[in-house]
Amino acid sequence: MGDSYAIYSTVSKKDVFGILEPTKSRARRELFKRIGKDAYKWRFEVRKRKAVIEKIKPNKKEKCEMTVQPNPTRIITGEVRFSFVNLLRPRENQYGGEPKFSVTILVSKTDVQTKQNIDNAIEAAKQLGKSKHWNGVIPPMVAIPVYDGDGVKPSDGMPFGPECKGHWVFSASTKVDQPPKVVDLQANPIMDATQVYSGMYGRIAINFGPYAQAGKKGIGAYISTNVQKTRDGEPLGSSAPEAASDFGGQAAQPNQGFAQQQAPPTYQQQQQQQPAQQQQYDPITGQPINGGVMGI
Repeated sequence: MGDSYAIYSTVSKKDVFGILEPTKSRARRELFKRIGKDAYKWRFEVRKRKAVIEKIKPNKKEKCEMTVQPNPTRIITGEVRFSFVNLLRPRENQYGGEPKFSVTILVSKTDVQTKQNIDNAIEAAKQLGKSKHWNGVIPPMVAIPVYDGDGVKPSDGMPFGPECKGHWVFSASTKVDQPPKVVDLQANPIMDATQVYSGMYGRIAINFGPYAQAGKKGIGAYISTNVQKTRDGEPLGSSAPEAASDFGGQAAQPNQGFAQQQAPPTYQQQQQQQPAQQQQYDPITGQPINGGVMGI
């Protein structure tokens, strides 16, 4: 760095006004801007200074502001469609293990931004796995949780369901002690369980994390607390029966006592009246799961 010029006071015996310019004339003009005609008083001199790089030591008395760095493995999706919804009550694992809240997420292939965010988060999770779980090495084959809905299921090689066509498909879960918070467009909690079902649309926060288990190394997808319903959609899977099919569509006649009412249908008649409940199967694993279209 070249030399600079400062304003020196012969009275205080030090540089003043914090002026440091590359030439004498510019230093003098800057002084004139600051104090006007007093700049021509005898005690102010323009002196050359050697440029130095000062090492600034932090003042221990000053409070340092903490900046929150974004988590590179966590994303918030654009609008997606939800399937196999178990957001209100954890699903039991039929093969043992702890129950979990879970949902399958369908990301439209037209949502390029969400897919890019997912890919970036997975790459960040790989780096995290390298440093914390995989002994400093990223394996050549890392299991990825996102699948092509136009392809075939990894479980049995069969095509995905029709609702998965044109989508990227992955499932996410969370433990029972970390239940999802499901809210509406105004971020108010949804209290009506019938409003949370397979087929609805919404947004969700997902955290991608590395794992090493039973000799398998991969990236898992985990619900990061928040789920927002944005709009209704056509229900997927089995549906709850209509009230009329349970209780009949005719109201009781006035002045008609219980003894005069028609006898309640038998169990066999009730079974004939109700639509059959279809068993749901996870589109990725192919395994049957609990919970109907209402997600409960």
